[in-house]
Amino acid sequence: MESVRAVLVDIDGVLTVSWRPLPGAVAAFREIREAGPAVLLVTNTTSRTRASIAGTLAEAGFPVSAEDILTAPAATAAHLAEHCPGARCALLNSGDIAEDLEGVTVVEASDTRTVPDVVLVGGAGPEFGYAALDRAFGHLRRGARLVAMHRNLYWRTSEGLRLDSGAFLAGLERAARVEAEITGKPARAFFASALARLCVGADETLMVGDDIESDVLAAQRAGITGVLVRTGKFQPETLRAADGTPDHVIDSFADLPALLRESAQQ
Repeated sequence: MESVRAVLVDIDGVLTVSWRPLPGAVAAFREIREAGPAVLLVTNTTSRTRASIAGTLAEAGFPVSAEDILTAPAATAAHLAEHCPGARCALLNSGDIAEDLEGVTVVEASDTRTVPDVVLVGGAGPEFGYAALDRAFGHLRRGARLVAMHRNLYWRTSEGLRLDSGAFLAGLERAARVEAEITGKPARAFFASALARLCVGADETLMVGDDIESDVLAAQRAGITGVLVRTGKFQPETLRAADGTPDHVIDSFADLPALLRESAQQ
């Protein structure tokens, strides 16, 4: 591992669970910040805006601002501006993320006269009922593009694992015979955007996550050193069945400062 100049950190399951800090996470985060590496929080969270996330984390003791966060919705807005400028989007998402979808034209579900150009899938919740999914299926059958903020199958809350939109996305893809364009993790473009924001190279950056596929192995395919934590959605059987091997596995984010110190001495 080269000298580490930047650390990319997933939030849910790494720093917090149900927005409550995991043991030792705040202290470790502060220690890393004081040691010098640039830190960027990279998250597929689609239920809150960057400002809302920053406010919640700051209240919990993490020294962060909205500028320290890259979300899947923000990356999606940039993707649509580049690849589908002016597109009318049917949004299927749980939570208000309008602030991070700057420049995106969202067609209300009640508007039956406007034909969407894009079906935009965010995070799952009660909104993912039969009527909404069937409406999205109809748009896709009529030629709309399918863009998804992530493929996460589930995430961890204080009450256990909860189903996420990746499960519904697979059904839409198969039923409509289309393939979704992914804009958040594990898309290579998402990691490239994070590196560009910090002005660092992949070989001098770590990615810390609890999802071995979307966080860790996806980062490693982009040339970034991957660090898997045994918190959040981590499950031993998922690690054993993974398509690759993490560069590092640690018990929790609290152990990251020690890993960074060890790296600096090599």
